[in-house]
Amino acid sequence: MTSNFPTLVVEDLRTYFYTKAGVVKAVDGISFTVDRGEILGLVGESGSGKTVTGFSIMGLVDPPGRVAGGRILFKGDDIAGLPDDAMRTLRGNRIAMIFQDPMMTLNPVLRIDTQMIEAIKAHNAVSNDEARRRARDILGRVGIPSPDERLKAYPHQFSGGMRQRVSIAIALLNDPDLIVADEPTTALDVTIQGQILYEVQKLCRESRTAMIWITHDLSVIAGLADRISVMYAGRIVESGQVDEVLDRPLHPYTRGLIGSVPSENRRGVPLAQIPGMTPSLLNLPPGCAFRARCPRADNACLTPPEMTLAAPGREVRCFHPHLA
Repeated sequence: MTSNFPTLVVEDLRTYFYTKAGVVKAVDGISFTVDRGEILGLVGESGSGKTVTGFSIMGLVDPPGRVAGGRILFKGDDIAGLPDDAMRTLRGNRIAMIFQDPMMTLNPVLRIDTQMIEAIKAHNAVSNDEARRRARDILGRVGIPSPDERLKAYPHQFSGGMRQRVSIAIALLNDPDLIVADEPTTALDVTIQGQILYEVQKLCRESRTAMIWITHDLSVIAGLADRISVMYAGRIVESGQVDEVLDRPLHPYTRGLIGSVPSENRRGVPLAQIPGMTPSLLNLPPGCAFRARCPRADNACLTPPEMTLAAPGREVRCFHPHLA
């Protein structure tokens, strides 16, 4: 694979689920790029399609879902249609995923050293001793004390935060070029979350690993990501540098998300809310999917808006963005 390409380029990705009730367009024509050492925050409510985007990149979409169109270019090569065996060679080696639940990564009946050594030897011709040394070193890098002793433990002997650190360590074992992280700190307390975010950011800077951090938590993205893409109803509605998007949101949905963060509201005043509910992906309204919840909607919004360049490095899918 060639190195003068961005680590990941997603072009017009469409992932649909073909159910008896109809076609669910979970991801419907999204595009973005992630360069070496860059962290992209993929943000949105539950059901916006952000997790399905991550699973599509990893080749982990199960029937009745499938990637229905678009390209996923990993270092210049399209991996969207790769056979399972070729995808398995990449997965866990050049591309890794950190799941929200660490037990999706960890086998409860195997010791940590068995799992980590197996993950190394699946992709590298090294001795058991060398694999054990690498496993011990990576546990130390993610802040696990006494890594030699911890290697001999089982997953149930770790706290939730420690288990998540182990799953992050496993994702980093083979120095991947790309990591897809699906809300890996959501269930952790704030102190542990802060430590893991610091470690992840440091590791990306040092190893030049590209990362997609999937979350609904804007406060996490604010201190972690370089760029942000906001998803709604299977589409990206706004993207740009993280500080610019959070300080001056263009799309009414992004503005609503930021306005509903508790710290943005005055003490004693009811929390700001986005009215209504996310529409069903089985039965999206015509035109802009956010139209029914948007205070700026008019007849123009009966036509689906395209992604447009609102300013250098800023894109928005809206007829009436907050430009002032």
